[in-house]
Amino acid sequence: MSPRLDANAGADPYSAASDHIRLLTKVARMYHERGLRQPQIAEHLHISQPRVSRLLKQAVAAGIVRTVVITPRGVHSELEEAVEQRYGLAEVVVADSDGQADEYSVTQAIAAAAAIYLETTLARSDRVGISSWSATLLATVDAMHPAPSLAAERVVQILGGVGTSAAQSQATRLTGGLARHTRAEAVYLVAPGLVANAEMRDALVREPSIAAVIEAWQDLTVALVGVGSLEPSTLLRQSGNAIADEEEQRLRELGAIGDVCMRFFDAHGQHVDSGLDDRVLGISAETLKKVPRRVGVAGGERKWKAIRAALGGGWLNVLITDQATAAELVRD
Repeated sequence: MSPRLDANAGADPYSAASDHIRLLTKVARMYHERGLRQPQIAEHLHISQPRVSRLLKQAVAAGIVRTVVITPRGVHSELEEAVEQRYGLAEVVVADSDGQADEYSVTQAIAAAAAIYLETTLARSDRVGISSWSATLLATVDAMHPAPSLAAERVVQILGGVGTSAAQSQATRLTGGLARHTRAEAVYLVAPGLVANAEMRDALVREPSIAAVIEAWQDLTVALVGVGSLEPSTLLRQSGNAIADEEEQRLRELGAIGDVCMRFFDAHGQHVDSGLDDRVLGISAETLKKVPRRVGVAGGERKWKAIRAALGGGWLNVLITDQATAAELVRD
């Protein structure tokens, strides 16, 4: 019969501890380096499988086994976490623009990342609001691929889209395209995003079809928006709904530097009340900020200041952007 070591019968505590460390190391190497499964280790060492499991956990706690995450090229996890922590965001996705600086390449990189984000995070019960003025959102919807698991309940347009006929086509593409990809009900806002005066807007919101869309804004679970700089994008200018030069100058004088859904804000992210709000037919700042998940899809050097302000003002709690923009957001 083989002699047995009784740790409670005068054995050297140091030797007992050393033997235990040796056993932890042996089990860890068998599991992690040799690829043996826990039942095989238990049989080889003549111990129970539950004990093997406990020993593996102890090996981690003792620092014998350390988990190291190797970040693949093109993945920017540390940068994402830095932006999340700086602005208190729920999630940040940084697209790898591979050193590209031109606006088109940056837009396409962000759109590809946003498409994957939506494909993997939208739920069947989600009611998604989507803006109508964003080249990046258009590229995102174009980049999406329908899949059996991709679904939502409803996709609602949250900013009017009638300007030129081309503008209406873009707005319809956004709302209808996302609804098709997610097999959701599409709810269109068939009205101008910016009207001539407050009286015209008030008359439009009383129309039953438009009132029904506005009511649908109240229970959105996701808002998908772009972030605009004060200078309107080419897409917005082409729409026929861009603000006039004198209005843009007035916004500058009030300190506005950007907008979300044509609701303008200053460098601190505070909503700028210029009187323009009375002419906008779209979701209000207050309603937007009540949406649980507010996803901003934007990037590029032209929008750095506006994105920073939007994050600081709580307009967004999820950001999908490019590497250069993310690095600028955490720059001291």
